[in-house]
Amino acid sequence: QVRLVQSGGGLVQTGESLRVGCTVSGPWSFSGYAVAWFRRAPGPGGEFVVGISGSGTSTEIDSVKGRFTLSGDMRKTVYLDMASLKPEDTAVYYCAARSTSGYLTRDSSAYTYWGQGTQVTVSS
Repeated sequence: QVRLVQSGGGLVQTGESLRVGCTVSGPWSFSGYAVAWFRRAPGPGGEFVVGISGSGTSTEIDSVKGRFTLSGDMRKTVYLDMASLKPEDTAVYYCAARSTSGYLTRDSSAYTYWGQGTQVTVSS
């Protein structure tokens, strides 16, 4: 079974950078999966942040363009690199993976595998 374990995160000040990692174990082939990062701030709901398809195409929401990027070997580890952090980026961040030929979607209900969540707090 595919398992996602997250690492990193923490408390930073406005303008600083932070990295959150997502390590995958189990029967996994990057080309057959899409990986996405979601976040949930205090209050109801959550949102898609950034993701990458099995073919290597990535997309992100407008509010993080130019600040958040994905890195890592994309075989077993995917990193979410966050720069120029703002207080509104404060949330619990989750990595998620889905198969279905690696098609990327922003719909969280389409993801089968989830990491445990990592708190990111940006102080003003």
